[in-house]
Amino acid sequence: MNLISDALSWIFAAEQWQGDGGLAALLGQHLLFTVLAVLIAGVIAIPAGWAIGHTGKGREIAVGIAGIARAVPSFGLLILLVLLLGVLHKPEAALLTFVVLAIPSLLAGAYTGFEAIDRKTIDAARAVGMTEWQILFKVEIPLGLALLVGGIRSAVLQVVATVTVAAYVNLGGLGLPIITGLNLRRFDMVLGGALMVAALALVLDLAFATAQKAAVPRGLGARTKKKFHYTDDQITLEREMS
Repeated sequence: MNLISDALSWIFAAEQWQGDGGLAALLGQHLLFTVLAVLIAGVIAIPAGWAIGHTGKGREIAVGIAGIARAVPSFGLLILLVLLLGVLHKPEAALLTFVVLAIPSLLAGAYTGFEAIDRKTIDAARAVGMTEWQILFKVEIPLGLALLVGGIRSAVLQVVATVTVAAYVNLGGLGLPIITGLNLRRFDMVLGGALMVAALALVLDLAFATAQKAAVPRGLGARTKKKFHYTDDQITLEREMS
């Protein structure tokens, strides 16, 4: 308990939030890496996932790519990219590492959202004369949005946790107090940094959980109760008819 109280005292000390190396600056760096990584990964993975879900082609390839990306150790990939790109390009190497980490969840969320749609709904849309683009934007994307938001939620949480390794290559973030505290044997600092990362993850998780619930279409939410479970290997949908 003394260590926890010491860690909390360290976090809430006014001097810890001041200056370029203060917690406010480190928090900003952590969020910047997270946002950029998820945005870049989204530009790559979401259209690809939508194409797979709409056409039904390439799912095996996507699953294989996602599995390979998950199997790559983030810290090892970061060090490898720093060595390949050079020390002058450490931010780019770190960002690329986090993008690779975010892609599997976003890809799975995009195509699984389409696969969860009742095919009778798609057939009905074609029967009334809707074009493939109209089906994509007016039917599939709105109905699959909740699972996509769930994929974004999973990707954000994974990236937030992994951005801590950026401190190993002097790129800041909330991992810096953890690394510095270990070297100085300041365990209050180590625990304080870990608590900051955990608190950030919890806040973001709550925000995306709310967004995911709001993304369920009103009519669909009135007829079905959905539970979404995300694991490292897949995104599954359980539907309980009310």
